[in-house]
Amino acid sequence: MSRLLGAVDGFWFEKAPAARPAVLRVLIGVYTLYYLARRYSMLMRISKSDPSLFAPVGVVSRLEKPVSPETFRRILIMTFVANVAFVLGWRHRHTGPLFAGLFLWVMCYRNSWSMIYHNDNALVLHAMILGLTPSADALSLDALERGAPDSEGDWRYGWPVRLMSTVTALTYFLAGVAKVAGPLGRGWASGESLRGQIAVDGLRKELLGGKASPLAYALYDRLPLFGVMALGSLVLELVAPAALFHKPLSRLWAVGAWQMHWGIFFIMGIKFRYQQSGLIFASFLPVERVLTWLVSQRAKRS
Repeated sequence: MSRLLGAVDGFWFEKAPAARPAVLRVLIGVYTLYYLARRYSMLMRISKSDPSLFAPVGVVSRLEKPVSPETFRRILIMTFVANVAFVLGWRHRHTGPLFAGLFLWVMCYRNSWSMIYHNDNALVLHAMILGLTPSADALSLDALERGAPDSEGDWRYGWPVRLMSTVTALTYFLAGVAKVAGPLGRGWASGESLRGQIAVDGLRKELLGGKASPLAYALYDRLPLFGVMALGSLVLELVAPAALFHKPLSRLWAVGAWQMHWGIFFIMGIKFRYQQSGLIFASFLPVERVLTWLVSQRAKRS
């Protein structure tokens, strides 16, 4: 039993430098700021939609009717302000949870109209993890006031990063389970279903005034190739949890999953922006080394 508890403790509470969650906080905070700013006009248009289209989900599910556009605008502006504080690491003990809650609320409200965008779930969860944990003890305004923490690392900075990686891995694993648990079962790996999905997507775009990817036309008759892609994606998704226990495998898996999303984009024209950016996989990497490299480059120049 003690050996098992030791293994669990070593897995969840591995020591990490404070700079690791700090770099992740800055990277993901800047991304969420860009994400919201780019969609500000779209979000405001949604808030003015016909109230009959409102089907609340998540933390806004207790609302009986949508909030007024002016109220939503104020909440959105508060989210921007909290987002900036999150990036800067200013009064993180208070502004971190505030940003996490506001961002979750805004994303749930956005998904309460028309359709639910599941591809944003990992981004929201990652932002919440960093907002609710000590991710501003380095590379922040708070750190300038209090001083740098122990450079040797601490479990307090390791477990949030591990949790982020676990969320990412489980997201892909559940997608793989959904394929296997569906009507086709393991037959999904034959590639026939994948080719059909791509064909339907292309037809829908052509009929609705869009344009299907030329690559989809070029590959349609190559069923064995679709089989390879289907099997590869299924394997990537189902082995995702294994990447949590082996660092070299985790980096190889992250590269494979990242390439899969770019393949989807080129063949179907579907964008998974957070995934394609690679930030969803950043927790699998020692991202604090970027700071070490930047410092060394600056030292060389001076």
